Amino acid sequence: MALLPSAGRQLEARLPRSVGRFHSLPESKRYPEDSSEYDIVLHRYNTVLDELFREQEVRIITATWSSGPEPPALPERHSRWHPDAYHWTSFRTDEDETDPDFFTYVHLHASRVPWRHGSIDDLLRAVAEDLTAGAMITSLSFDRIHHPYDGGADVLLPTAADRDAVKHRHTDWLSLHPNGF
Repeated sequence: MALLPSAGRQLEARLPRSVGRFHSLPESKRYPEDSSEYDIVLHRYNTVLDELFREQEVRIITATWSSGPEPPALPERHSRWHPDAYHWTSFRTDEDETDPDFFTYVHLHASRVPWRHGSIDDLLRAVAEDLTAGAMITSLSFDRIHHPYDGGADVLLPTAADRDAVKHRHTDWLSLHPNGF
C-alpha cells in the first residue's frame, strides 16, 4: 500500500488550495507506542477537525485498493472504521500504465455524518497505525479537507489566510523541516 499514491495526495496535486501539514506526535515521531501517545494523536486530529467542522455535516471518505475496476467487498475491519460507507467512485492510480498486470484501482467509500469530536477515533487510530490509508474528512462542498496519515495530517483549505490561521494556533505541531515535511 505504501507504494501506491493515496487519494489525498492526488487530490492535493489537483486542487489549488493552501495546504498545512501537522505532525501527530511531538518531535515528528511517526508512530505512537503507548496509550499516552495515542491520546496525543487523537487529541491533535480531533482538535483540528473540531476547528474545521464543529456543528457541521461532513463526508468521511476511505479507500480500498484492488487490481480490478470493481470494488471488492469491504473487509470487516474497514466496516468497523467506517460504518455506513457506500462505494462512491473508483479510478486507476496510474492512467499511464499500459500493462494490465500492473493496473491498480483505488475505490473510495463515503458517508455523510454530523461531525462530533471523537466520532471517528477508530478510523483515526487505524490511520495512525498504518492499517489504512487514503482517508479524508471533508466539508460537504469539499472546500476544507482533512487528510490524516500515519505521522500527521494534511489540511487543505480555501485560502492561505485560512491555512495560516490554523497553523498559528498549532505551531508546536508543525515540522521543523524547512520545507514543512
